Amino acid sequence: MFDSPWILFVVLPVLSLLAGSIPFGVLIARSKGVDLRRVGSGNVGATNVGRVLGRRWGYLCFFLDLAKGLIPVALAGRMLGAGEGVPSLLQQAAWLAVGFGAIAGHVFNFWLRFRGGKGVATALGVVVGMYPFFTHAGLIALAIWIVVTLASRYVSLGSIVAALAFLPLFAAFHWRQLGQLWPLCAFAVGMTVLIILRHRGNIRRLLAGTENKITRPWERKSSQPQQAP
Repeated sequence: MFDSPWILFVVLPVLSLLAGSIPFGVLIARSKGVDLRRVGSGNVGATNVGRVLGRRWGYLCFFLDLAKGLIPVALAGRMLGAGEGVPSLLQQAAWLAVGFGAIAGHVFNFWLRFRGGKGVATALGVVVGMYPFFTHAGLIALAIWIVVTLASRYVSLGSIVAALAFLPLFAAFHWRQLGQLWPLCAFAVGMTVLIILRHRGNIRRLLAGTENKITRPWERKSSQPQQAP
């Protein structure tokens, strides 16, 4: 069944695309009577949810967005047997098609007229789900994101630095197999580029010194509204 190109490269990626396009941020805000696209930064991701509705709702949105990347990829990897030894080029391509579908569904959300989130949480779910090839590098990138974000108070800077760190981390873990894992390398490059491009407005504000900061969890929340990245 799972040798069929129709299943591998159409059915599974489309199902992943549909999962990735579930706009959890919009749905959470709507349950509270809020149109997330009209408040805060207008972004539909976890940062804007947290700022508009409170941290616990932001955390919920983050983990739901992460799950819609992790679950399809983890299930596809299991069905493909892609975690057993070095996966073949066909296995890698099919696995990555599922990962791309989840990220694309979130970033270019057709339910929201192709105006989705920035893809960081869903991309993290994808890399954690691609066990063991992306998982360790992804978890270290997550730790980098936490440290940079808390130190700088810029979510966008943490996301950018973590994205840039991911490819070298992946290469360091699998340098002996890079020739066989070149599709995964290419995907890591493309994912990094996509995340950077989605943050180009934040980069301009960071360079100009106008990017707004978050309040750390242990600090008293400021009464001044801030723009989410």
